[in-house]
Amino acid sequence: MPDVSATRIHASACPHDCPSTCALEVEVVDRNRIGRLRGAADNSYTAGVICAKVARYAERIHHPDRLTRPLRRTGPKGSGQFEPISWDDALDIVAERFLEAERRYGPETVWPYQYAGTMGFVQRDGINRLRHAKRYSGFFSTICTNPAWSGFLAGTGRLAGADPREMAKSDLVVIWGTNAVSTQVNVMTHAIRARKERGARIAVVDVYRTPTMEQADLPLLIRPGTDGALACAVMHVLFRDGLADRAYLASHADDPAGLEAHLAERTPAWAEVITGLPAAAIEDFARLVGTTPRTFFRLGYGFTRSRNGAVNMHAASCIPVVSGAWRHEGGGAFHTNGAIYHWNKTLIEGADLRDPSVRMLDQSRIGPILEGDADALAGGPPVTALLIQNTNPVTVAPDQTRVRRGFARDDLFVCVHEQFLTETARMADVVLPATMFLEHDDLYQAGGNQHILLGPKLVDPPGECRSNHAVIGALAARLGADQHPGFRMTARELIDATLQASGWGTLEALEAARFLDVQPDFDTAHYTDGFAWPDGRFRLKPDWASVPYPAPSTFGPVAAMPGFPDHWAVTEEADAEHPFRLVTAPARQFLNTSFTETAGSRNREKRPSLMLHPDDAAALGIAEGDRVEVANRRGAVILHARLFDGVRRGVAIAESIWPNAAHEGGRGINSLTGADAVAPFGGAAFHDNHVRVAKAAPLPS
Repeated sequence: MPDVSATRIHASACPHDCPSTCALEVEVVDRNRIGRLRGAADNSYTAGVICAKVARYAERIHHPDRLTRPLRRTGPKGSGQFEPISWDDALDIVAERFLEAERRYGPETVWPYQYAGTMGFVQRDGINRLRHAKRYSGFFSTICTNPAWSGFLAGTGRLAGADPREMAKSDLVVIWGTNAVSTQVNVMTHAIRARKERGARIAVVDVYRTPTMEQADLPLLIRPGTDGALACAVMHVLFRDGLADRAYLASHADDPAGLEAHLAERTPAWAEVITGLPAAAIEDFARLVGTTPRTFFRLGYGFTRSRNGAVNMHAASCIPVVSGAWRHEGGGAFHTNGAIYHWNKTLIEGADLRDPSVRMLDQSRIGPILEGDADALAGGPPVTALLIQNTNPVTVAPDQTRVRRGFARDDLFVCVHEQFLTETARMADVVLPATMFLEHDDLYQAGGNQHILLGPKLVDPPGECRSNHAVIGALAARLGADQHPGFRMTARELIDATLQASGWGTLEALEAARFLDVQPDFDTAHYTDGFAWPDGRFRLKPDWASVPYPAPSTFGPVAAMPGFPDHWAVTEEADAEHPFRLVTAPARQFLNTSFTETAGSRNREKRPSLMLHPDDAAALGIAEGDRVEVANRRGAVILHARLFDGVRRGVAIAESIWPNAAHEGGRGINSLTGADAVAPFGGAAFHDNHVRVAKAAPLPS
């Protein structure tokens, strides 16, 4: 038994794909075990609060099913039949297969594929150094942020906003399109503080009655993909009733007169037809915004995961410009803070080796890519070798039917570096055991606040687990590509060099401070002297093709995107064959597919389910707990009905992401989602699907 009396508290940072990036205090029992995790009380954003799933992280890091030895597949793909091998043998096999593929098709046939299983710079982004050194196919990251970021950038020109801690100084906090209680709990910390200390009101815009909406003073329940219509109607009222800040618009916006004329017919009655929200509720919300100078718009990701998501984000971000809320502390808008950090990650990513002529492949279209779609392959060779870190595409990626077919190809070699035998790992030829965040050193930035954080190694990993950085370096040496100095540096050396190159001091200083608050001053954060366009004016009428997003090209129907804010009717609408709109929202106890392996999270989520309005269920002869088939042209999934009057009729909600294997027939929720690229710069429309729902046929007796 560990000596509990020897427990010490150490600082760390949550590595998971959540905007909060919480500063942590970790109970370290000995070199091999941790206890409970808590939020750092002296971090002004985390403020001592973290989500329950991370608080019980010991359940995950000490899970008996963790991978601890390299494995080689011995049975059919997906069979789970593997044998242990040595690290040298495993790395030799991977290098040999990559070199063999390269000899046949050229280096672009190899596709290093990663995402946000860790948000640490060294362990997440180091795979790019190998990519650039070998001229392997590029990776265009689209699955999460593109519609949201491009929509916010369309107006501000910069991916940053008001200090999110100002929510505590607001008189009205508008939480739009994010279930913060479940996915970024610290938003609620500051919003609730404003309510307690200032009597502030909380408004929540979403497509079902989430735990966040349950806490709202003003719940605004709309149909999926209709946020732009709501935003337009709110601005219509602001102009109509003399609540628009015309002086601010004249000095800080590009075409307020054009916007006002455009909105003349976008009335609350017009928006009611589109959103389902009564016109009277829209009027009340608009008047509250217009008469509350300190209104803070906390804009999430969820409402942008739609084919019109970028337009919806831009429309919502226009409201505080029309109202003039940006003038005030506790007012304005915030989505994410990526632009405040000015990182130089050349050593970590090997950016100095990048060849811009190498093709970029769209992460969200991995199904079509692996099936040989010429357009998805950008006219280049087939992908015949994959190196996968920090993601689980066989569960997460859209259009799962095509993804699974692609991974089943006999001519595709797959190496997966993972912590558990995920469904992607089960499709691999070689599986390598990976460390978790407390078992290696890394550097983090917060998206949802303003902190740079250090995550030091606190415990030894189990078995033979190795970090991403170690694996990338070992492969580079075997592939003859390790000349770049980043391959020969330790993680701590890379952290120190990156901090200094970026103007953020040294590792020694960060280690002593534990985290750095790098929030810009009020005038910078609130764009007092102008927004980040040459003329300093917020773009009410953006040129979408010119939005400063780091994309290799435009994707989707960018030319058809509306100029002024509007309801852009390009969503996958319900029809006679598919009368329901399906949203695949995040589950509270999972984080993508992380935590799906722990009993604490699985037991709380219970089973894959489908929320239906009781009247819709009754019309279909469906009762609570019934097995239901949810289907469209992309696939079919079996779920269990959960009757819930917190959804609108014609809307269905499946909180996800359960492993495919948790569903009957092994078909998970992303069998129903599409991989078509969202305008303007790609992305997956996870919350934009039409489906039919029926009571499932009885199981054979």
